Amino acid sequence: MALPTTADESVDEDKLDELVGMAVNELGAAYYAPLIVIGDRLGLYEALADSGPLTPDELAKLTDTVVPYVNEWLAAGAAGGYVTYDAETGRYRLTPEQAALLADEDSPAFLAGGFQGLLGYQRSLSEIEADFRTGEGVGWHEQDEDVCHGTERFYRPGYETYLVDEWIPALDGIDARLREGARVADVGCGHGASTITVAEAYPDSEFVAIDYHDHSIVVARERAEKAGIADRISFEVATAKEFNGADYDLVMMFDAYHDMGDPVGVASHVRETLADDGTWMLVEPFATDRVEDNLNPIGRAFYCASTLACVPNSLDQGGDPVLGAQAGEARLREVITAGGFTSVRRATETPFNLVLEAKP
Repeated sequence: MALPTTADESVDEDKLDELVGMAVNELGAAYYAPLIVIGDRLGLYEALADSGPLTPDELAKLTDTVVPYVNEWLAAGAAGGYVTYDAETGRYRLTPEQAALLADEDSPAFLAGGFQGLLGYQRSLSEIEADFRTGEGVGWHEQDEDVCHGTERFYRPGYETYLVDEWIPALDGIDARLREGARVADVGCGHGASTITVAEAYPDSEFVAIDYHDHSIVVARERAEKAGIADRISFEVATAKEFNGADYDLVMMFDAYHDMGDPVGVASHVRETLADDGTWMLVEPFATDRVEDNLNPIGRAFYCASTLACVPNSLDQGGDPVLGAQAGEARLREVITAGGFTSVRRATETPFNLVLEAKP
């Protein structure tokens, strides 16, 4: 059978074989994503990390699950490299690295939450497909509950690892001001992971946790009460263009700015609420300024999430301009300065994050 051709060239069989192999690998990965969520929810990874090596029967007994399902689940994980199989004993285990990725929620490498969010995004697939033609959006508040929970679990380990020890010290004078007692607003706080992390580290400062999604504020308040610091955090349901307060020493915004429909208007409002010598800290997904330099595994993940969640949310809010999760420092600097800030610098970075410091 003749291979198809494009307008200018015939198909290279070797390149096609390579592409098919890549697609089969991707297909297996896509099928494994819901199995990660199942393993996370049922405690299968945790049991393997705590008690392995285990046979399928032993793991099923430990987790009150059924052997035929567990048997296939384990084999799928082993085939993908997420679970380790010993052919001599018929037992499965997690290496320390696999456990850090899938079983330890305090590990900065923990990614199960990302897969949870992915499944949540897919439940809006039909609506987003239609929006490709209409240009309409899907607001964060309209996404599946797994999107909110998965996103918080995806980002929280990084906040707990880097926020207090590296990101805040990289800002000019902010660590000292927080220790002395500062006024802080966390805009787009979600479930409050970032607010709580900073509030626990700086007991003399006062915090306001702000999000337009009322259910997220309910969860954030519950988390703060559980942490024993709810008396130092106020909670407000408001958009990033309308939140209350003035003379904030620090306004924080974590992985949220690029989602907003009017980023220039948001920057302008943040500028109005800051003290004259205040600081706006923006943590954004890591990206360079050129598309070709973002064509890598991290950029790919962020472009995909942006298509399913970030761009739809921005369009739902008017989308002027739509930044997307891979905006890059230059584009972010452009909209921040358009909102009235005179100084924007990259304070620090991680492979997943850009940390920007904006000054009035």
